[in-house]
Amino acid sequence: MRTQVGIIGAGPAGLLLSHLLHLQGISSVVLEARSRKEIESTIRAGVLEQGTIDLLNDTGLGERMMREGAIHTGTELRFAGQGHRIDFLALTGKKIMLYAQHEVIKDIVKARLEAGGEILFEVENVTLHGLESSAPTIRFRYDGEPVELQCDFIAGCDGYHGVARPALPASMHTEYQRSYPFGWLGVLVEAPRSSEELIYAYHPRGFALISTRSVTVQRMYLQCDPHDDLANWPDHRIWEELHARTELNDGWRLKEGRITQKNIVAMRSFVTEPMQYGRLFLAGDAAHIVPPTGAKGMNLAVADVRVLSHALGDYYTSGSSDRLERYSAICLRRVWKAQRFSWWMTTLLHHDDNASPYDLRRQLADLDYVTSSRAAATTLAENYVGLPMED
Repeated sequence: MRTQVGIIGAGPAGLLLSHLLHLQGISSVVLEARSRKEIESTIRAGVLEQGTIDLLNDTGLGERMMREGAIHTGTELRFAGQGHRIDFLALTGKKIMLYAQHEVIKDIVKARLEAGGEILFEVENVTLHGLESSAPTIRFRYDGEPVELQCDFIAGCDGYHGVARPALPASMHTEYQRSYPFGWLGVLVEAPRSSEELIYAYHPRGFALISTRSVTVQRMYLQCDPHDDLANWPDHRIWEELHARTELNDGWRLKEGRITQKNIVAMRSFVTEPMQYGRLFLAGDAAHIVPPTGAKGMNLAVADVRVLSHALGDYYTSGSSDRLERYSAICLRRVWKAQRFSWWMTTLLHHDDNASPYDLRRQLADLDYVTSSRAAATTLAENYVGLPMED
């Protein structure tokens, strides 16, 4: 097989890159280890920044998102028995959209297949070759047969555990990591919305987040030990903690329903520098991971492939490789700002059992400052709705 850009991974990064390249007349083939059904049904959070909303709309992918997604113009921080709204629209003129990641994937897969795009699902034994040459190749098995895909460039969009990231020679990149002593117990609930906007709650018993998926399905999170066992979290305990951590003395009460899904995720930060080697370019979780508190994961992937698509467009229209050479530098400026914000939101809102009484009081003072100072609230808001995407 022959294409201009071989893309490994049919997550938001790989699929959107393929779509953006198609709009510029650049061919690509997307390789995915999972089935189409699996990638379209794996439920993951979806808080879209203003820039992501605009990009999806501008490239013809936003029709269903605008019809079914939930626009939010602010969020609420709850602590010390009080709630405080951060008004994104008033502070920044921007908003966010709640639209789940698997729904974004469905929309892009549909668009790519309708346009005749090539997405090969359930590929096996993917290996990369000739990354330093002008003609790298991807070898894999498809329908039981060996295949070699010849490319001009390879985009590694297959996540932290994929094959692209390990293909960077150890001597040619540096990895930065941080693990947090917190985990999130996430539950999917069949219930009506308790709030029109996300609620972030700090409580001595731990952090909680009330989010939504639709008018009938809600997503809620509780801080827990990342090594905890789901068996220790029967439904009645989950509801007890959610009520205790989120409810105030103002009559508001969390609406319960049937819990249909539970999972525990650890929280960590990760960045690899640079995000490229030879003709291989990493994007999304293959290059960086953030804790979910700041809602940056998918948005960073979108920002990465926007830069990469422009750089490849330059190469194929003018022969210029300047943007390709600067790909890592351009992306990492935004990545590290998102890392800082995600770290800050995580440490701001989670209760650390090992913190000193001084640290806990300082944490409350930080929350008080963010919710009482317009300047501080603006800093939170402009990061949450998304810093400008660079070219």
